[in-house]
Amino acid sequence: MKTSVAIIGAGPAGLSLALLLHQAGIPCLILERHSRAYVESRVRAGLLEQNTVDLFTELGVAGRLRREGLEHFGVILSFEGERLRIPFDELTGGRHITIYGQQEVVKDLVAACLERQIEIRFEAKAWELHRIETEAPYIQYIQDGTRKSLACDFIAACDGFHGIGRKFLPPGSYIDYQTSYPFSWLGILAETAPSSEELIYTFHEEGFALHSLRSDAISRFYLQVDNTEKLEDWDDSRIWESLEKRLFTPGFKLQTGRILEKSITPVRSYMTGTMQSGRLFLAGDAAHIVPPTGGKGLNLAVADIRWLAKAMIAFYKSGDEQKLRSYSQDCLRRIWRVQDFSHFMTQLFHRIGERESLEYRLQRSKFDYLKISRAYQTSLAENYVGLKEI
Repeated sequence: MKTSVAIIGAGPAGLSLALLLHQAGIPCLILERHSRAYVESRVRAGLLEQNTVDLFTELGVAGRLRREGLEHFGVILSFEGERLRIPFDELTGGRHITIYGQQEVVKDLVAACLERQIEIRFEAKAWELHRIETEAPYIQYIQDGTRKSLACDFIAACDGFHGIGRKFLPPGSYIDYQTSYPFSWLGILAETAPSSEELIYTFHEEGFALHSLRSDAISRFYLQVDNTEKLEDWDDSRIWESLEKRLFTPGFKLQTGRILEKSITPVRSYMTGTMQSGRLFLAGDAAHIVPPTGGKGLNLAVADIRWLAKAMIAFYKSGDEQKLRSYSQDCLRRIWRVQDFSHFMTQLFHRIGERESLEYRLQRSKFDYLKISRAYQTSLAENYVGLKEI
């Protein structure tokens, strides 16, 4: 079988690319190793930048997002019980974020693809990529126990950090940049009304905590834990006690409820120095991982796709390959900016050193400066809601 663009992965990146290409009249096909039920139920982040919401609106897939998403016009930062609100709308000309679960985004995008007759082959595992340096690459994949081939003009690997796309970049053609942090996030999804109308980022001597939300009845929380911690060490009562202690400020009351899900995720940064080779292009987690503190994972993947779609559309409309050649360079400007911002937020709120250590005093100094500097607040707000251009 032959298509113009073969997309590996039915996550936000792959689905968004398919919709953008379809809008331009360019045939494509998505291979997804998991079932539809799996990808639509996979709980991930739920913070959407202004740019991401704008793209989904342009694609005509934001109806439910607009109805059910929670618009946030600020964020609360807390350092040892002292709180500061950063007003996004005042500092960025009205820009803001929207809270809407990634699994809900995927449901909307899958439904739109199928409605527009974009083929998604679920439970089709990409196995090998061939002839990526030629004008006739193809993918070998396995579906229903049978090995099959998909020929194409381009391969877009939107298949996540553990996917096969990056493995087929030629050895020595790129540099890996990575670091692992000495802590992890214990995340829970709880059946309880939010305790705050806005997100709360907290520095506490016992470690970072984040209050987030998914709806008027579902809340999301995170706790900094050591990398050696196991889920069985954290029963529900210990989780709620730690959250209550770390999030506490006078007048604040933590709403508790039944914990629906819990997981522990290491905090790390990773990126490749190039995102393409021949007719193979990487996007999203296949090319980069950022600490979750800035809420950038999904948004950075969608930003990649904007560049990749523009480049492919230019090629098919006029034969222009310049945007294809500059794809990595165009994406990396934003990726480095997001890596830096995510690192900044991580360093500001996580317990890194003992009290009165150099690390602690630097964290305290940053927070004190945020309290008095509108310029510093504006920089944080601009990065948080998503820079318009970069």
